[in-house]
Amino acid sequence: MSWGWLVWAALIVVVIYGSVVVGFWITGRRQDAAAFARFVPDCVLLFARLTRDPRLPRRHRVLLLGVTAYLAMPIDLIPDFIPVAGQLDDAIVVGLALRVVIRRAGHGLLAEHWPGPERSLGVIEHLAGATR
Repeated sequence: MSWGWLVWAALIVVVIYGSVVVGFWITGRRQDAAAFARFVPDCVLLFARLTRDPRLPRRHRVLLLGVTAYLAMPIDLIPDFIPVAGQLDDAIVVGLALRVVIRRAGHGLLAEHWPGPERSLGVIEHLAGATR
């Protein structure tokens, strides 16, 4: 089985992601560029921190580990090489998992573990359907 399509898909995603960051930078929105560039790494760090927090019930930590494994697998509901739709299913899975976790953990625990800017945390909460 050839993994060439996976490499191309990853390359396309990186180019699109980088283009958005560069676009923000060129238009003078340097804070937005930095926040967007760090958004995915911040989400990974958030998931890692939450899975190690004993205040979160084990079933929620297992859910986060399962979502992380799903995102790392090359097989998705909609393949990532399909523009927009390929990433949309990942975003939906992450949003649903975070919705469950936020409802249990609350804003305080999420804010405690969020490594990025407050504005990005607001985006996460909005996507997960959480309100303060």
